[in-house]
Amino acid sequence: MYMGKSLETNNNKIRIDAWMWAARFYKTRSMARNAIQSGKVTYNGQKCKAGKFIDVGAVVRFKAGFDQKEVVIKVLSKIRGKAAIAQDLYEETKESLAQREKNQEARKLSAFHSPKPDHKPDKKQRRELFRIKTRDS
Repeated sequence: MYMGKSLETNNNKIRIDAWMWAARFYKTRSMARNAIQSGKVTYNGQKCKAGKFIDVGAVVRFKAGFDQKEVVIKVLSKIRGKAAIAQDLYEETKESLAQREKNQEARKLSAFHSPKPDHKPDKKQRRELFRIKTRDS
């Protein structure tokens, strides 16, 4: 229950863009609609339209930051509640969690090994770099 309203709605006709907004995957409903229309969201393995009515147990895959998330719909809701309540609307698959953790580790490792100079190049070094770059092209 959230503010006296039930998460589960009486009519089971909820659009995917409204549900993704209520589940807090997107900040606004129009952002959810744009992501769906651009093909970044799949419903049961197929691209869908923003007006697609969803069912409990369906699998939704979408891009979240650097990673792909795959979630199973547990509860239908049009109400955007607190984040803790929104997490009850879905369950992320084990494969999706494992892949996200693997990608996160890879990003951490590459961040430590990227070459970073100790200081900015001075005027003489900048001229030298400019000569090298223009000579090669």
